[in-house]
Amino acid sequence: MVPMEAVTLGQNAITITLLLSAPLLLIGMAVGLLVSIFQATTQIQEMTLTFVPKIVAVTLALLFFSSWMLIKMTDYTNELFLSIPNLIR
Repeated sequence: MVPMEAVTLGQNAITITLLLSAPLLLIGMAVGLLVSIFQATTQIQEMTLTFVPKIVAVTLALLFFSSWMLIKMTDYTNELFLSIPNLIR
């Protein structure tokens, strides 16, 4: 394996990881921002108010995006397995 191929494999792995985690992280961040704005305006400082909406939103996002995420992961895995003979030589 040429060092450039190893770097490409690493880049592809990082790219697919960021691509799969981005929707969940962005939704969690948006809900956290909305909750913090709500807490700042109402001056309610309840700790469970910060966690429960984020957990619910990320769970719903995971249910919504799970089919797309599974397709992306299986496509990446198939491409990786098909590239094994080229990497061995």
